[in-house]
Amino acid sequence: MTYKLGISRLDELIGDIKSGTNIMMIGPPISGKDDIANIIAYQGLLDANAAVIVSTREPGNNVLEWFERYNLDVPMDRIGIVDCVTRTLGFGAPDTDNIKMASSPVDLTGIGVKISQFFEHFWMEMHLRETRLCINSLSTILMYSNLQTVFRFLHVFTGRIKAANALGIYVIEEGMHDEKTIVTLKQLFDGMIEIRESEEGYQIRAVGFTPKPTPWFDYEIDGANIVLRG
Repeated sequence: MTYKLGISRLDELIGDIKSGTNIMMIGPPISGKDDIANIIAYQGLLDANAAVIVSTREPGNNVLEWFERYNLDVPMDRIGIVDCVTRTLGFGAPDTDNIKMASSPVDLTGIGVKISQFFEHFWMEMHLRETRLCINSLSTILMYSNLQTVFRFLHVFTGRIKAANALGIYVIEEGMHDEKTIVTLKQLFDGMIEIRESEEGYQIRAVGFTPKPTPWFDYEIDGANIVLRG
């Protein structure tokens, strides 16, 4: 049981990602990290995986709309979204098949319960054995909770990803946290997707999957595809 990111050149260089892998994606604001996270989830749906996306920055409906916007032919019953935003805006939205509501990004217990409900549903009822969890973003959670609390929460879920043979992607905004925070969190991850600004735009590389990091690649996001150059 292995996974691919759906980013062609990186997949060629790092090969198959073993099940139970947890990956930190770190990069500057407006570098397309949201789209990249969704594309990795989309790749999973193409590979008959389930996808659980924790959205701390935009309502769950917006995330679903991303998949609908590009006419992606994926089964929507394999997407689960934990919405940490809508109820903070004062809307009493009910849970749906695709979206479960957490009260806020502070509610780590509630977020954990909703993630577990989706995992159980996909495993027990739909018999899906490969699931991708994407938390977008850890930075929002860290704004509301202290590092120790977030570390404990992540320790549980990175362990659960390993136990479930799943793939975990955790998004972090570069420049929002001190070095101690990043170093502390890095202990929990098996590899990293790093993004940096360049003269041309933005570059991406993968670290920790092979003895040396991959080269940096310029990239553009074209709908539900990431086009790498160089």
